[in-house]
Amino acid sequence: MSDAPILITGGAGFIGSHLADALLARGHAVRVLDDLSTGRPGNLPLDDPRLELIEGDVADPAHLARAVAGCRAVAHLAAVASVQASVDDPVGTHRSNFLGTLNLCEAMRVHGVRRVLFASSAAVYGQNGEGLAVDEDTPKAPLTPYAADKLASEHYLDFYRRQHGLEPAIFRFFNIFGPRQDPSSPYSGVISIFAERALAGTPIDIFGDGEQTRDFVYIGDLVGVLCQALLRDHIEPGPVNVGLDRSISLNQLLDAVREVLGSLPPVRHRPARAGDIRHSRAANRRLLQRYDFPEPTPLAVGLAHLLER
Repeated sequence: MSDAPILITGGAGFIGSHLADALLARGHAVRVLDDLSTGRPGNLPLDDPRLELIEGDVADPAHLARAVAGCRAVAHLAAVASVQASVDDPVGTHRSNFLGTLNLCEAMRVHGVRRVLFASSAAVYGQNGEGLAVDEDTPKAPLTPYAADKLASEHYLDFYRRQHGLEPAIFRFFNIFGPRQDPSSPYSGVISIFAERALAGTPIDIFGDGEQTRDFVYIGDLVGVLCQALLRDHIEPGPVNVGLDRSISLNQLLDAVREVLGSLPPVRHRPARAGDIRHSRAANRRLLQRYDFPEPTPLAVGLAHLLER
């Protein structure tokens, strides 16, 4: 199976397309399954003969069976990533975010594919541990259907590990940023939204006082870890937080954008939003123990790449 492709569900999106580039650069064939509802074909090097794009729905067993057949490993990134969409339409988003994962597990079992990378989320913690560095054993308290589907998917992946020999590498992403992140997405990272507005010269809205903090990881630092999870011989069970164990406030983030661009449009403070987590930070000891994580890209450098036109 050394020449077999690696499947990326949601591979035309932000993280998936960067992962496709990294795998191709390492000499691997890549197969992408994406319904293109948010992913963009232009994110992918479609002229590379080692890349195959299948337009299809991750919740459709027939599409999954075709995509999984003959693969050596799967990176499962496809999801409706909007928390608000899951609140507004829990049944529709459950189809993609949970049933898509369950159908994928079944397709992998049938076709004898074992290694699967799963994009979970820090949202599974809810507000537990807020203000502290949250580790993987922090009690889970999902507050939205999106978070509940991610946590349920983790449990099913572990069941398929124990019952059918799947090898899941589960990553709980905190805040990933970088080029190709769509600022028009309802769940786009705050950095890409700030960057788009700064480049356009339109006012930037901050909800609350701007002292809320997040843990940001540059996409270029993430994809190397994801490649390791797909390609190494052995995967230890259990989820892994993906963060730097560093907190940056939104006000500090705006200062960094101003420094890169030289100026900022007006900043408007709006009322704080109910339910927003004020402080989020990842304890990342498990990440550093299990994977070779690079020296993190400085925020200013990552911003400069994002702000390039």
